[in-house]
Amino acid sequence: MDPAYNNVQGTTAVDQNGVPVQDPNAQYQQYQQYQQYQQTDPNYYQVPDAMATVNAAPVEQAYQEQAAAPVEVPADPPKEKGKSFLFYLFKFIAVGFSYLGKYGTDAFNPNAMIENVNTTADGRVVSSKTATRINAQKNKIRNSPKYIALKQKLQEQLVQEGVTKLEEPVIFEYIIMDEKAHIIKGHFNGCSKNDINAFLVNEGYEVFSIETSDRINFLYGNGKFLSIKLNTKDLIFWLTQLSTYIKAGISLIEAVRILANQMSNGRNDSKSQIFHAIVYELSMGTVFSEALAKQGKVFPPLLINMLKAAEATGNLEETLDEMAAYYTSINETKQQMKSAMTYPILVLIFAFGITGFILVYIVPKFQGIYESAGLQLSGLTVFLLNLADFLKKYLLLIIGIIFVVIIVFIIVYKNVQPFRKGVQFVMMKMPVIGNIMIYNELTIFTKTFASLLRNNVFITECIEILSKITQNEIFKDTMYDTIGNIARGEKISASFDGKWYIPDIAYYMIRTGESTGDLANMMQKVSDYYGQLHKSMIESMKSMIEPVMIVLVAVMVGGILVAVIMPMFQLYEKISV
Repeated sequence: MDPAYNNVQGTTAVDQNGVPVQDPNAQYQQYQQYQQYQQTDPNYYQVPDAMATVNAAPVEQAYQEQAAAPVEVPADPPKEKGKSFLFYLFKFIAVGFSYLGKYGTDAFNPNAMIENVNTTADGRVVSSKTATRINAQKNKIRNSPKYIALKQKLQEQLVQEGVTKLEEPVIFEYIIMDEKAHIIKGHFNGCSKNDINAFLVNEGYEVFSIETSDRINFLYGNGKFLSIKLNTKDLIFWLTQLSTYIKAGISLIEAVRILANQMSNGRNDSKSQIFHAIVYELSMGTVFSEALAKQGKVFPPLLINMLKAAEATGNLEETLDEMAAYYTSINETKQQMKSAMTYPILVLIFAFGITGFILVYIVPKFQGIYESAGLQLSGLTVFLLNLADFLKKYLLLIIGIIFVVIIVFIIVYKNVQPFRKGVQFVMMKMPVIGNIMIYNELTIFTKTFASLLRNNVFITECIEILSKITQNEIFKDTMYDTIGNIARGEKISASFDGKWYIPDIAYYMIRTGESTGDLANMMQKVSDYYGQLHKSMIESMKSMIEPVMIVLVAVMVGGILVAVIMPMFQLYEKISV
């Protein structure tokens, strides 16, 4: 039986015997389908005997009568009426009476509503259930034998210490609980456990332990074994916001406290501990610049010295704005350098990766073909096959050696001054990269020098600060020469005369500013000029690197393809002959 017939016979037009039943429309369509089957292939599609007894005339007549009959269109269902205002009014009154019966008159008392919520130390509102859960967690911690023992030991230490203080500050490690029942472990630089305990309690913490030891001082003290450094982005934000808060009339200590909570974003990370340590130093009467200096290498020396000069002149807000603009400019310069170097490095890594993959996995497969065909290979092909065989055997060893060499180079560059100076000398002598490095150092040097002079910092202190800021050993030598010239009564410009890395324009501009007594403004002009040159050279280098990288990749991949494909032509000619 044909499957198509079985499918049609399964409709409601016929029963098991082929007799028309139910819908005439479906019956007529089924009859037409059987006619089409029979016309297509009478030998294959056989209409069953039951279907042959069906008379088409009454079926077709019934179909036409049904088609001519008027179609009854169902009427649209009645639209549901919207709920009136009175419905919602009665519902509101009913809900109000239910709350009145449940809570009494306190259901509509604002004071009672306020009593059902609590606020945390940072001003956020929490529900009564959350407050109950937090209080239960606090009580659980307080009743823990571990924290009971720590708190008893702390109380004994505070009583024993009394009002005595250490002559030199040390690092204290504390364990506290905040308003959310979180246990926090941090470090403070201080001279007394009582002072640190009083500060932490005043900040809203519950103190369990304050300890110090040689291990803690080694890890977090002057050794800076685990010290951190505030990145430029966070420093810019911190300076900008601090200046805004002070201009708004907020006290310095309160502004730093707000920023400590704002930048930590509810986390107890190292940045939060740094800013709380600054708040502690300010609360103990330490001046702002000294409070920053006690945080080790977190804040740059330039900022600390600029703030020290601002504290003497009373221009703290202006200095904060100026330093924010300075570090913004420096950050833009660094980002330009990074963006200029990122593209070629990524292209080189991609090119060498693709080349290595071809040499290790693709080229060796052709070697068997060449040997079986007995082809005479060219020198380039032989070299390529030998290189592929060598890489296949020693690839991991080569990668390990390269990795070790890079790590050793970085370590030696950071810690060995003569090696660092030699590398910088070679790079500064290179055609394009050398000018970029020189212009970058000149921009930072003159911009920093101008900022220091405008804030009435002594020239000898300016040079000393500049020698700490720059990482270029060749420019550091110039700073040291300048200090010696000033001590001998010579001019500052004499240190820049005849130096191969100091452009003539920069030398004469510095000399002119020194002669006219307007050295700060002239330094700023030098910074603006070479900053623009540095930016345009980076853009030119990026434009030049792109086609160079494309050509390099094409030569590497194309050379491999030529070396591999040329013997295939010989093989084709040999087969043709």
